[in-house]
Amino acid sequence: MSKLPTVLVRRLCLFVAAAAAVGGFGAAQATPAGDARVIVKLRAEGDAPTDLDARRRHFQSRLDLVARRQNLPALQGADAAIGSDQRVVRASGIDAKALAERLSSDPGVAYAVPDRRVRRAAAPNDPLFAVGGAGGPAVGQWYLRPPSAEFVSAINAQGAWDLNRGSASVVVAVLDTGVRPEHPDFAGKLVTGYDFVSGPNDNDPHPGRDADPSDPGDWVSQADINAGIVSADCEVQSSSWHGTDVTGIVAAGTDNGIGMAGVGRDVKVMPVRVLGKCDGRQSDIVAAMRWAAGIAVPGLPSNPNPVRVINLSLGSSGACDAAYADAIRDVTARGVVVVASAGNTAGHAMSAPANCAGVIGVTALRHIGTKVGFSDLGAEATIAAPGGNCVNDSGACLYPILTTTNNGLTSPAGSTYSDSFDFTVGTSFAAPQVAGAAALMLSEQPALAPAEVRSMLMASARPFPDSGAAVGTPQCLAPYKDAGGNPVDQLECYCTTATCGAGMLDVQAAVLAVQGVQARITVSPAAPQANMLLTLSAADTLLASGRQIASARWTLISGGGIVTALSATEGLSVSATPTGGGSFSVSLTVTDSAGATSTTLRVIEVALPAPVDNGGGGALGLGWLLLLALAVVMAARQRAPATGVAR
Repeated sequence: MSKLPTVLVRRLCLFVAAAAAVGGFGAAQATPAGDARVIVKLRAEGDAPTDLDARRRHFQSRLDLVARRQNLPALQGADAAIGSDQRVVRASGIDAKALAERLSSDPGVAYAVPDRRVRRAAAPNDPLFAVGGAGGPAVGQWYLRPPSAEFVSAINAQGAWDLNRGSASVVVAVLDTGVRPEHPDFAGKLVTGYDFVSGPNDNDPHPGRDADPSDPGDWVSQADINAGIVSADCEVQSSSWHGTDVTGIVAAGTDNGIGMAGVGRDVKVMPVRVLGKCDGRQSDIVAAMRWAAGIAVPGLPSNPNPVRVINLSLGSSGACDAAYADAIRDVTARGVVVVASAGNTAGHAMSAPANCAGVIGVTALRHIGTKVGFSDLGAEATIAAPGGNCVNDSGACLYPILTTTNNGLTSPAGSTYSDSFDFTVGTSFAAPQVAGAAALMLSEQPALAPAEVRSMLMASARPFPDSGAAVGTPQCLAPYKDAGGNPVDQLECYCTTATCGAGMLDVQAAVLAVQGVQARITVSPAAPQANMLLTLSAADTLLASGRQIASARWTLISGGGIVTALSATEGLSVSATPTGGGSFSVSLTVTDSAGATSTTLRVIEVALPAPVDNGGGGALGLGWLLLLALAVVMAARQRAPATGVAR
């Protein structure tokens, strides 16, 4: 079993928090019940009036018809035109959301959405969000803010919080060194986890698997190395508190007036301990992945709180093996999103499990959007996020990833936060930003499948910059080796979609994408066979609240030699009858009642029917019995004399 070196940069200094709170503004709010305001667009007509006053009266008359069809109170839509067929509609005795849903269901309405109050992006009142403590950094949690000329790679979690502040029902499992649960920014944020560390490097008071995922410290002494408690390639080091660092980035208490903010805001974390002194075992990690997802692991109690996201800020060199691939298939089939850090070997090939199919592999960026020197890269990368960078070779680190930690050098001591001297940088701290983003997306739309979360993160990512770094900064290349077969370092470089993922993480854009339409194709029967009538349906398409499917367009991309045409090109469902085994592919484009569109492609595998068994228990079918009878007759004829009487 491969060992997994813990990927991190550690710190030795202490932090004293003393910063002024940041004033904030509330999130967007819907109009309260009893005074509904809704933005309505009516479906276009052929001969609409051109005169403004006539157009207003015509809109109102059409609106009156809608009200009667839907049995709604009187609607006033005479004022506040915002388009040729769009106006603000007001009503009393009903709330805006209910009015929008009722109006959207009418065939004469293209869409209706609440006219929400909008305010400036809300900055949480956590003091370290704006500026670090006594030890810095001066930029505070720069990585959570909207992108700017200085913070090119910032992920705009702040903008996302105006859309969704996370749901406490969405849980992220942090598979790491464990957590220090007493940290004040974790109050009410943790759900019961488990300790899977079972090797000799497990230094907690009750070695072996147990129900306590707290981090006892993972320091390594020379005595540990000499005694073989850790592997020979481990070095003497202080405790990392790595799991506590990662947990804070995902979901530190936010807007609670203390410390820092977490990307996932109100989501929760399940600490799962899989790393001991220096490293951990892959066998413990794949078992922990299954358990966190709610899959039974022999000998362990069941997990009462299956998670929706798993964060793996860990890795080992080499390709994705069958054990990882099997575990990832199992957990994603349960609807669990898997996020993993790319690795920190300075531009070499991505580590496992970040390079596994179905995993969201995360590379790390500098504040200006270039690949940070330590980050690995490759074609398997999904997306990039800030990993922290110091700029200075000595002294204060200017752009670290500020997070929760502990100030104990060996065993736990006081709860604190990292800063510019006791700093956190690494792909380990880029991955939990993506995990927090995925949790916000699932808070907005719990029905999203892992593949949909991955594709929407990629589609909403911002492009990588191609300028802004020092003169001579190269473009990132695919990982390569020198003539001696040794991996070649690639330090700072300009990312491409072939090396660092689809682009830079944009949390606000990702949550906005979830609020739109997401086309889905379902196939019935679920196990298609040749010569079987198959029904393809768009009915499971995900829609924003108050919207309906306005149109569904189908295209046969490839018949695969087994399907020549679909029964129709428009409609909520179509059918096809494959003539043999193989596969065919179709695309579906859905337009919702607000005019938003989404396209998806599905490859449908078709099996040949199983051979028919015409009898059980060794009995012969009718065909075989006829053949046997014929053989007996022929054999009898061959034994009988041609003429005469038998002697």
